[in-house]
Amino acid sequence: MRAAPDAPAAGDAFRYALRLGCISFGGPAGQIAILHRELVAGRRWIDDAEFARALNFCMLLPGPEALQLVIWLGWRWYGIAGGIVAGLCFLLPAVVLLTALSFGYALYGTLAPVIALLAGLKAVVVALVAQALIGIGRRALRGPAHVALALAAFGAIAGLHVPFPLVIGAAALAGVALFGARPAATAAPRPPREHRALTVLAAGAALWLVPLVALVLAAPGPLPLRLYLFFSKVALVGFGGAYAVLSYVNQELVGQLNWLTPPQLLAGLALAETTPGPLVLVLQFYGFAAGWAAPAPLAPPVAALLCGGLASWATFLPSFVLVMALAPYLERLATQPRLAAALEAVTAAVVGVIASFALAVALVVLVPGEPARPDWSALAIAAGAWGLLSRTRLDLTWVLAAGALAGLAARLASAA
Repeated sequence: MRAAPDAPAAGDAFRYALRLGCISFGGPAGQIAILHRELVAGRRWIDDAEFARALNFCMLLPGPEALQLVIWLGWRWYGIAGGIVAGLCFLLPAVVLLTALSFGYALYGTLAPVIALLAGLKAVVVALVAQALIGIGRRALRGPAHVALALAAFGAIAGLHVPFPLVIGAAALAGVALFGARPAATAAPRPPREHRALTVLAAGAALWLVPLVALVLAAPGPLPLRLYLFFSKVALVGFGGAYAVLSYVNQELVGQLNWLTPPQLLAGLALAETTPGPLVLVLQFYGFAAGWAAPAPLAPPVAALLCGGLASWATFLPSFVLVMALAPYLERLATQPRLAAALEAVTAAVVGVIASFALAVALVVLVPGEPARPDWSALAIAAGAWGLLSRTRLDLTWVLAAGALAGLAARLASAA
């Protein structure tokens, strides 16, 4: 790898990405804050203006922004090979840990103590989703038009069950119509060697086709192929962060395809919150759980690993490909008012999408059963988690641990 003139030493850069992958709890906001604090203010490996431009570029793309920013940094310093190594260093610790947790859930998830611990984690997740909804809403809803887009998206998802990709596409078109007439910024110069973007896209398409062809030839049952195609589609419409994607997954995998149950959906989200790395890695758990539940003709562990691996490959491959293909165009993309307008409208609509997901999560966790009755212990844990997250600077890891222990305590108290 040939380093850029101002690049840090390769060993230092990739060790930092690996360390970040091991400690990056707290979702994309926390991960991006850590990157800014340490790389801009601390190590001075990149200046603030370039960091901000790169972050805005990553926010234009579907997929997890923090991972994409790490990939971009690796590409900025060491080219395509650097982007691949940096992204994998950030991602792999969480992949390994969530795989271990997935096996633990599959083998022991029906034991009473594990159910109790997960119940506490699920209650904390209710507070996390609600906080994400409020935080994104404050940033995204800047006027009556944005509020209208959010309400329309909520009604489309929660009331009319319109597919998530259609909601996102309609919001983007509405954004161009409503906000796209702004004057364009000064156009950036045309980047050199544009054929490299086509080469990267072609390589990405080939890497996506390899598992597809292998699945067709090996024929390990119908589920892996259908799952791979579904998560590939999820990755390409994954605007708005993990919670918006989870609304789509809930709509399809739980409501339509019946590959997952609502408790599995929430268990996966609870476990993913306890791991570092991008929260959208929860899709790996969903692939794992679907493969374990319908393994034929494979053994459950083999089918689960296969489906979990396919979910991760389909989810994260586009991030690597899009960042490294479009990074040379960063300045030009940032000057496009229609693109910014479409993203602005999508972000507003995502508030409504996350609201529909928050409602579904709250109903499952806080008022479960038929007929629905309040679960007072879950309500208390969720309220306590909300208070800790809102009024203290306690690390999310400790809030999750407290919620799990509170769930176990509530179980023991009810059994006494």
